[in-house]
Amino acid sequence: MSQTPDQPDSLQIDIVSDVMCPWCIVGFRQLEEALATTGTQAALRWHPFELNPNMPAGGQNLAEHMAEKYGASPAQSLENRKSLQKLGADLGFAFNFTDHSRILNTFLAHQLLDWAATQDKQHALKMALFTAYFTDGLDVSDLGVLVQIASTVGLNARAAEDALQSGAQAQPVREKQSFWTSRGISGVPSMIFGGKYLLTGAQGTQTYTDVLRQLHDETRAA
Repeated sequence: MSQTPDQPDSLQIDIVSDVMCPWCIVGFRQLEEALATTGTQAALRWHPFELNPNMPAGGQNLAEHMAEKYGASPAQSLENRKSLQKLGADLGFAFNFTDHSRILNTFLAHQLLDWAATQDKQHALKMALFTAYFTDGLDVSDLGVLVQIASTVGLNARAAEDALQSGAQAQPVREKQSFWTSRGISGVPSMIFGGKYLLTGAQGTQTYTDVLRQLHDETRAA
């Protein structure tokens, strides 16, 4: 699967997403199944969105955050985590929530992703960040952790560290966030298919399959 629009027959899919969003990896795995089902060649491009841009260093306990932001009771929070774990398992992804799981600030992670795009490693890094946070319980707001994750997908650790410490990606990330929010994006994942169709939330494999088939039909009819 390509992540750059350099194949003339590939479908551009833009995905506005946050590393903290479990539904973003769920939605992507559903999309992945739909791409395989329809035999679609896709050029993926990930775009930054922060669910909690004001989250302080160190983050916040997940259950406490869910209670404060959404009014979820401890029982509801636990049930939601169990549902996500079951859904993730069905899609081949492990959500390893614990009582100590934390919501983190992702601005630095988005800067790393923005830089990784210049190295043709953005998609691989995005997948690695999802696994690091949801499966391995790593602190993806920590510069050292981010650099280590970058190295696992073939990025140069020193160059990744320099990119983060320089802050060169900070303004570009802010501009990209503003671009999407100014166009009405307020929830993630938001997927834009071929610049024509927008789907927000994890819509399910069948819905993504239907959209891909519709785009195929439109291409043939053109």
